[in-house]
Amino acid sequence: MTDTFHSSMPIYSQLADRINRKIIRGELKPGDKLPSVREMGTQSNVNPNTVQRTYRELEGMKIVETKRGQGTFVTENKAILAEIREELKKAEISSFVKGMHEMGYSNEEIQDGLHTFLRKEEGGTQ
Repeated sequence: MTDTFHSSMPIYSQLADRINRKIIRGELKPGDKLPSVREMGTQSNVNPNTVQRTYRELEGMKIVETKRGQGTFVTENKAILAEIREELKKAEISSFVKGMHEMGYSNEEIQDGLHTFLRKEEGGTQ
């Protein structure tokens, strides 16, 4: 399976975002080993140099740790993982609200719509 990337954002950044999302969903757990650079490149159909840059970016953010000769692992620092989760939530909300404002909705209309949607979701999942 190959990933689809958008031209509006660098591939390494999109790949990092996908890894972050897997972490906050629990698909990748603290201490889990990420695929090797070569393996991730093959899985994602991207150049290994792009994967290396992705891992470097994530390491700079302290989301992953590279252990020489062993590989790259998801950090076990729960505070960092909680911070990443919160940042992604804020980014998604910001994007949603910006889009709704661009369509002309007021904050009150957005809140009402969101509350209605969530109530229906709760009712449908029980």
